[in-house]
Amino acid sequence: MSGQQYDEIGEAYEGFKSLPLEQYVVVPSFLGMVGDVRGRSVLDLACGTGFYSRELGRRGATDVLGIDISGEMVAVAQQLERADPLGIGYEVGDVSRLRSLGRQFDIALAVQLLNYAEDVAATERMCRSLHASLKPGGELFALNQSPDFRFDGPPPDRYGFRTELTGDEAETGPRVRTTALLDPPVSFVANLPRREVYETCLRAAGFSDLAWVPLTVSAAGLAAFGADHWADFHANPPLEMLRCRA
Repeated sequence: MSGQQYDEIGEAYEGFKSLPLEQYVVVPSFLGMVGDVRGRSVLDLACGTGFYSRELGRRGATDVLGIDISGEMVAVAQQLERADPLGIGYEVGDVSRLRSLGRQFDIALAVQLLNYAEDVAATERMCRSLHASLKPGGELFALNQSPDFRFDGPPPDRYGFRTELTGDEAETGPRVRTTALLDPPVSFVANLPRREVYETCLRAAGFSDLAWVPLTVSAAGLAAFGADHWADFHANPPLEMLRCRA
């Protein structure tokens, strides 16, 4: 997997968090799943511009390290750290060939990571890197497009994102183009792995206690738009979370 498509996005990626799906559903759901991080070490893989690294650092996590394949993304994250120092480290790295970090972490994050593996073998390599980076009993929290998303069902366009099949197929599942409906729009292409690809590769790497966790609309999202606005999201959730233990 190349970081090039993300190098071209760079700072625009920060704008994703202002879109309704991210602001009112994804971010609160994901942070709610991760829970209390005070005094815990965190490894944020596919950290992008460091949004979750910063958020967990502010919430009391210690020894936070973000790694991303895109040098441009990491440069933005480092720039944000210099502007508002939280003690977070960032580096460029490929999770399927992750260097030895010299320590293990309490928590690992994998937000839109495993869907970038080109095949099942690369997915399993990523999962093994994740497992090796965690202390025994440490937790992995992942976020990905839902394997059950129906491309002929209600779309997530009204929440700021468009998702389309490209017509190509990878070993793990179909290729998908997701567009953040910013001005100008920003698109990126990834795979949509089948549910069993995640489960088989994570278990092969040594993870246990796998649980799929649905996203929920926050109280702020209901207050801002009303319950009816979120009907398409509930009918065809575009994203799903996953947690497991090393």
